[in-house]
Amino acid sequence: MRKKIVALILFVILIQLSLTACSNDRSKVQRLDKENTDEKVTLRITWWGSQTRHNDTRKLLDLYMKKNPHVIFEAAPSGWDGYFDKLLAQGAGNTMPDIIQMDYSYISTFTTTGLLADLQPYLDNGILNMRNLDQRLLTTGKLENQLTGIPIGLTSLAITYNPKVFDQAGLEMPTPDWTWEDFKSNMLDIQAKTGFYGTVKLVDPHVFSYWVRQYGDSLFSEDGTKLGYEDDQILVEYLVLLKELQEKEAIPNPDEWAQISSKGKEAEPVVVGESGTTFDWSNFIVIASEANPTLKLMTPPNRAGGVDGLWIKPSMFFSIAKSSEHKEEAVKFIDWFINSQEANDVINAERGIPVSSEVRDAMSLQLSAQQKEMFDFNEVALEYSTAIDPPEPFGVTEVNQLLTETINKVMYEQIDIHRAAADFRIEANRALSRNKNN
Repeated sequence: MRKKIVALILFVILIQLSLTACSNDRSKVQRLDKENTDEKVTLRITWWGSQTRHNDTRKLLDLYMKKNPHVIFEAAPSGWDGYFDKLLAQGAGNTMPDIIQMDYSYISTFTTTGLLADLQPYLDNGILNMRNLDQRLLTTGKLENQLTGIPIGLTSLAITYNPKVFDQAGLEMPTPDWTWEDFKSNMLDIQAKTGFYGTVKLVDPHVFSYWVRQYGDSLFSEDGTKLGYEDDQILVEYLVLLKELQEKEAIPNPDEWAQISSKGKEAEPVVVGESGTTFDWSNFIVIASEANPTLKLMTPPNRAGGVDGLWIKPSMFFSIAKSSEHKEEAVKFIDWFINSQEANDVINAERGIPVSSEVRDAMSLQLSAQQKEMFDFNEVALEYSTAIDPPEPFGVTEVNQLLTETINKVMYEQIDIHRAAADFRIEANRALSRNKNN
């Protein structure tokens, strides 16, 4: 599978290079778009998410089409699994949708392969209005001297916890100063006293990245050509924690997690009262609010004697395909999505805290309990955050798969933990070393 993904990415690069000569003029705003407001324009748009996001986004698209009768949307909602592989395949065939919901983990890959349009000209000519957006946030979408992603929400890694399950286990609610030892003790107590999982989704690259950052390192080197930490003991200690929790059934085994993840976010164990916690982004609490409006947020555990590992990030971007024939119309939609209070009333902060300060101020007067929880958590998270790492490098998909495979082998006792950590470094560095010539 990893070889197929790498081959596909390399094929995309070759395709894009072959198209450069005949398409470079299209990078100029004045020659990008053929349509005018008297002509029907069909915009293809894709995003990943839960059923709640799918429903709200369709309502949003209907509203935009009502206000702009010349625009017709063709929507392609999706789950997370396989989303970016499909986009890469579409990129190889020059058939990507016009508007693409993009993630911080993958924007580097899609920019490097030349699949995304540079939106800086639209910012320069005023079609894209980012005056109410923190310019530091805007820079997260700038790579290789191009603006290829427009942030559309703010989020941070968080623990979502179920107070009812903590009560059933006779535990105090977690606090921002809790440590990994506190976390492990609580998760084991929850399983022992309720029979439920203590937590889920520890087998996640973002959680491991948070773990690494608490040692003062990063998961990837700054130039993206190797791992960013040198001591294999960092991964060893993470694997030891996971193994201890899994042996006591405080976290699901890989087969159990495969079944859980297929059900969607609204049916995750923490939502339905079958787990004390889960790791996810802070907007998870809004996504799950209809299914369970009692969930709470807490910062992930701290490493005793370690450094702050959290970071505030764009929950996602909107990007535009370089192959799109309707870039200006796509930009106008993104501008409306970000700056319109009417649009954000429909979105309902489900994609994270709005990036427009004007929209945030207006929303603060009418927040639901779960939205307020997310907004308040963001203030706490800032106190435990340090600078965000650069976007994940080319090859991140392969490294993420390697990490998952490594953890699964340890969970099933197919490999010694120390050997697993060493092998992961060798294979991950081999995958990332391809960036040395890019």
